[in-house]
Amino acid sequence: MAQRLALQRLLSLPARGPLASHGRAFGTSAGRRSTFNVQDGSDFQDRVVNSPKPVVVDFHAQWCGPCKILGPRLEKLVAKQEGKVVMAKVDIDDHTDLAIEYEVSAVPTVLAMKNGDVVDKFVGIKDEDQLEAFLKKLIGA
Repeated sequence: MAQRLALQRLLSLPARGPLASHGRAFGTSAGRRSTFNVQDGSDFQDRVVNSPKPVVVDFHAQWCGPCKILGPRLEKLVAKQEGKVVMAKVDIDDHTDLAIEYEVSAVPTVLAMKNGDVVDKFVGIKDEDQLEAFLKKLIGA
């Protein structure tokens, strides 16, 4: 299971370098539909700020060890919410402007957003029970 999540996470990472494609990650599982990588500022505006659903925003970095643990854990729990919430992943090295705008000073930083407003936030790694409570509070369950 952990290997599958690691592989899914790897496949969802944006390609890098001069020959990198500019397409989005692909996949058909529920986790892929509920989680997406932010492509740029306008994508963030469209899919996060203007989202009709609550959004969990995961600010992370490739070099961050705790991010590699938290990301798949959070993706799994968001997928279990069956479409009540979506998850946006923001690489702070690729999107420094968004990190600055949302006052991200450490990674991982996770924001809970509703109707374009930040309604909750945590920094660092959390266990599954804490993450479930965070999601239930966001969804209002």
